[in-house]
Amino acid sequence: MTYSLESAEHPERLRRVAIDPVSRVEGHGKVTILLDEHNKVHQVRLHIVEFRGFEKFIQGRPYWEVPVMVQRLCGICPVSHHLAASKALDQVVGAKRLTPAAEKLRRLMHYGQMLQSHALHFFHLCSPDLLFGFDSDVSRRNIVGVAAEHPEIARRGVLLRKFGQEVIRLTAGKRVHGTGAVPGGMNKSLTPAERDELLGEIYQIVAWSRDAVHLIQKVHSQNPALYNSFATVRSNFMSLVGNNGQLDFYHGSLRARDENGKPIFDGVDYQDYARHIEEEVKPWSYMKFPYLKLLGKEDGWYKVGPLARVQNCDQISTPFAEHERKEFIDYAGGTPMHAPLAYHWTRMIEMLHAAEVIKELLHDDDLLGSDLMVEGKRQHEGIGVIEAPRGTLLHHYRIDDDDLVTMANLIVSTTHNNQAMNEAVRQVARRYLNGHEVTEGLLNHVEVAIRAFDPCLSCATHALGKMPLSVELRDAEGRFLHALNRQ
Repeated sequence: MTYSLESAEHPERLRRVAIDPVSRVEGHGKVTILLDEHNKVHQVRLHIVEFRGFEKFIQGRPYWEVPVMVQRLCGICPVSHHLAASKALDQVVGAKRLTPAAEKLRRLMHYGQMLQSHALHFFHLCSPDLLFGFDSDVSRRNIVGVAAEHPEIARRGVLLRKFGQEVIRLTAGKRVHGTGAVPGGMNKSLTPAERDELLGEIYQIVAWSRDAVHLIQKVHSQNPALYNSFATVRSNFMSLVGNNGQLDFYHGSLRARDENGKPIFDGVDYQDYARHIEEEVKPWSYMKFPYLKLLGKEDGWYKVGPLARVQNCDQISTPFAEHERKEFIDYAGGTPMHAPLAYHWTRMIEMLHAAEVIKELLHDDDLLGSDLMVEGKRQHEGIGVIEAPRGTLLHHYRIDDDDLVTMANLIVSTTHNNQAMNEAVRQVARRYLNGHEVTEGLLNHVEVAIRAFDPCLSCATHALGKMPLSVELRDAEGRFLHALNRQ
């Protein structure tokens, strides 16, 4: 683990390359690279330059508004924030255990979210790089290019996401920013007709999800020299696991392993997250840098998300996904895989698992129950954690006697991955930047490394798979050398 390229000793003497914006996190992010006169890289940073302020402006609001308000953090995974907040506020209304119908409806909503988000990221945003190559013609490196040359892959990507969105609509009331979950349970049940509507498609969705796993497995295996090493950084992993150590996106305890797969902690109640996770603030980014207290700042940073979850769990409960998990573990030789591009493989395993769980839930009679709410002894504090598509998502609230929010702390998935993304970009700069010319291929290599983590800042790539970029290369005296613009 290294921070060697985080801060140069004399930045004023170095040339500066800026990729601004790389993409957006409800705004903008950028990459800056500092080079000396011999074109050696001295500093690389991924900056998140916008301050969103949700933790502050929900203070003073009634707690029951929060599950709806916090969804506006994200247009891709609003369900994740909706459910994490609802879980936290279940504790405030004293709902220690939800009714079977309410919990299974929330799980159905959440697994629909996982399916649609993973399909969106893989097929719409990343498949152009994976199918055509990182240096391929930019004019076809987008979802339109995929539709032209691989129409069936593009069609399935659209329909997989559409199905996930339908699951969300029927459980949350809307495809985006729904209102289904409330503190203490759900305010919407599922009708037999709505269940049957989803049952009519789920078997095809499972089959297409299996094909998607095999597609990325094939791509990865055809070029192991690239896919096993590109932007690779070794680190710890962290995720929720279920009671039996199984993969669980909705509930469980925290587990962390080191870079060699050895346990750091396991079975940690997420109510005690503050005893195990610290958030460091750095002056050059609005995004914090979490780390495991036990290991300290230098060695305690970690990855979350599909690559961490699939390798952190002991098994997956559904048969097809469990088979694919074992295939992945065998490919890696039984040791942890750290290559960012392996995120795509594990993400498709998770999409398959989500499809299988949705199928199981649709056959569960509890799902149609009408007993949806629980109340108990009022509390003044609640902590909710789920596994969002991009990784572990934590919501923590305190409420006063007037039912108003007095404190909120949110640690979102992309924040957990902040140090890992910075290190991945540094690996790309070391390997590909020559300092004489900034090429389209270099820009895309930087983006590929960032995209692999599926950060929220990937929103900008909705524009037909490319990000608007403006890059200038200047010498130590500030003289202009070269520029490249991409709209």
